[in-house]
Amino acid sequence: MEILIITGMSGSGKSCVADILEDTGYFCADNLPPQLISKFAEVCKDNPEIEKIALVTDIRGGSMFLSLPETIEELREKGFEVRLLYVDCAPEILVKRFNETRRKHPLSDLASGELDKAVAAESDILSPMKKIADFYIDTTAIGVSRLKEYVAELLSQDFSGAMSVTCMSFGFKNGTPAQMDLLFDLRFLPNPFYVEKLKKKTGLDKEVYNFVMETDCTKTALSKLESLLDFFIPEYVKEGKSRLTIAFGCTGGKHRSVTLAEYFRDYLKAKGYSASALHRDI
Repeated sequence: MEILIITGMSGSGKSCVADILEDTGYFCADNLPPQLISKFAEVCKDNPEIEKIALVTDIRGGSMFLSLPETIEELREKGFEVRLLYVDCAPEILVKRFNETRRKHPLSDLASGELDKAVAAESDILSPMKKIADFYIDTTAIGVSRLKEYVAELLSQDFSGAMSVTCMSFGFKNGTPAQMDLLFDLRFLPNPFYVEKLKKKTGLDKEVYNFVMETDCTKTALSKLESLLDFFIPEYVKEGKSRLTIAFGCTGGKHRSVTLAEYFRDYLKAKGYSASALHRDI
C-alpha cells in the first residue's frame, strides 16, 4: 500500500494538498501524530478498498512530531511504500496569511505571540524533515487551481528507480524557486515579449516556441546545455540521486523559460529518463 505523508510549514497549504489528493482517490487523515501513523497504516492495510493513503502530520503534534523520520523508517521496514511531501512557503507570506485569517500559529505561545518568530522557529524545527522529503512544493506564488496541477504533475512521475527529472520554468521577477538542483538563466535569449503578436502568448504556444527555438543563439545554447546535462545527470545517478529539478529562468517566466523547459522535458524523455515539465508562472 502506498503511503504519502504530508508535512511542512503551518499555513503553507497542507490541508489543501490533502483535499486535492482525496479527490484523486487517496484515503486522507489530518493532524495524525507520527506514533499513530504505523498503527493507522496497519488498519488500512487490512481494508481492500484502500490502496493509497495520505496523512498530514506537523508541528501541531508537539514533541511527538519530532519522531517522524523514525516512523518513516519503521514503515519502510514493514514493507510499506512511503514518500514524504514537504509543503513550504515564504515566511513573509505565512505571516500575512495568519494575520489575514486571524488563526493562531501553533508556536505562538512559545514565541510570545510574535508571528515572525513563531514562523522562524517552526522552520528550524522542520529543517530535518525538509532534507529527507521525496517531494517539495513551494506555495508562495501558487493559487489553489495551480496547486492542483502541481500536485498531479509531481505524483504522476515514475519513481521506480530511474532518475526522475523535473524541468521547471520560472520568471526572475517573481523570485527564484526555493527548491532546485540546477538553474539556467535564459535572459540572454531573444525575448518574444517584445513581439506584439507573441506578447500575450506563452512557450506552450507553437508560435512562441518556434520563435525561441529558431534563433542561432538558442541553437548554440541548446547544444551546450545538452552536452552539460548529458554529463551531469549520469554522474548524479552514480552518486545515488534519484530526483533532479532543473530550473529554467527568464524575466517573466512565460516565454523563453517555458520553451526550454518543454524542450528539455522531451529531450530527457528520449534519453530514457522519467521527465516532466512544471511552469510556475503561467
